[in-house]
Amino acid sequence: MPITNQQIAGHAFLWQMYNDSYFPDRVVDHGKAILLRLCERIEVEKPSDLGTLYSLTQAATEEFNLWDGELAAAGSGIETVAREWICDEFCFVASAYGFTDAASEVLTAGRDW
Repeated sequence: MPITNQQIAGHAFLWQMYNDSYFPDRVVDHGKAILLRLCERIEVEKPSDLGTLYSLTQAATEEFNLWDGELAAAGSGIETVAREWICDEFCFVASAYGFTDAASEVLTAGRDW
């Protein structure tokens, strides 16, 4: 499904990770795909409140929990700076879909990274 939100469609997800050789591009591609799937779900399900949005972001956070293992297997990992970058992407997604009051710590509350 193509993304219809123009802010999302024009956004370079995880660009900082792509620009850092510590993170293999082929693995970062999977992280980007998680974020794009989140956007697709938001566009399909059209959450009307923060609680519904948070349930969607929690599912994506669980995917990132698994993705951290993939990064580790590639000699990388979600460390402090990457954690901030990923959380910023979740906040960007929430804001792009009109949830400007979403709390960053709740968007990724289930994270273990």
